[in-house]
Amino acid sequence: MKKFLVPIDFSETSLNAAKYAAGLVQGIADSHLILYHVYSKITLATLSAKDEGSRQKVSEGALEEVKKDLNQSGSLFISCVAEEGGFIENLSDYVQGNKIDLIIMGITGSSRIKQVFMGTNTLNVVRNVNCPVMIIPPQAHFKGLKKVVFTSDFKDVARTHPFDAIEKLLDMFHPKLEVLNVDEEHYVELSEEYKVEKRSMEEGLGKYNPEYAFLRAYDFLDGISSFVESREIDAIITLPKKHSFLSQLFKTSHTKMLAYHSTVPIIAVPV
Repeated sequence: MKKFLVPIDFSETSLNAAKYAAGLVQGIADSHLILYHVYSKITLATLSAKDEGSRQKVSEGALEEVKKDLNQSGSLFISCVAEEGGFIENLSDYVQGNKIDLIIMGITGSSRIKQVFMGTNTLNVVRNVNCPVMIIPPQAHFKGLKKVVFTSDFKDVARTHPFDAIEKLLDMFHPKLEVLNVDEEHYVELSEEYKVEKRSMEEGLGKYNPEYAFLRAYDFLDGISSFVESREIDAIITLPKKHSFLSQLFKTSHTKMLAYHSTVPIIAVPV
């Protein structure tokens, strides 16, 4: 069984991510979608056990309403989990204890202050929870996952790229795969160093017959944004601990912040 976890805080952003997740798992046999909410611990002497139980029931009831809205056809296997505690700590423990295959969560921020806050929260999940995370931009609506691009720095590929984890994702969704490297030093002919790393990439992902693109661009975000648009890419796979891509996305100095303004989800794979 494939397990997909969606953190829910009942914001429009998290509910949109849940809708995307429901569409995503619809075509995956033997899939389990888990709506997950963490409510904060209140340390008040006057808070009775009854009050604590009430908070649990209210959270579970709200999750059930979301479940009902997502599963009107009754064709999805959805469960609801509400826990008290700290978000990152609880999430990490739940993912590890329940062998979650993919976390699907939203990101938002209409103002720069919100972008920094929500970006930091999302990065904390990516950095501290050992599980692939699919980040759903607020404008994203599920229209299929037919084509994905894997962004790579093409450095020490054989040793540092988690091909098993990437294969697991590709085998779940069966998309057409493209592999992209963006660098300001690319010319007509690849350097010998890049050719060596490309062979390592072919050994790791060869069975998916990916198309390779080596794009010369001085700004990584501009380069990948243009590539995604021109190739009609449905999702981006990236390795956040090897590439500064995700960190760049949340810098307010960028006028084009793909995670906020694109309709293309980003899948961060732990290294």
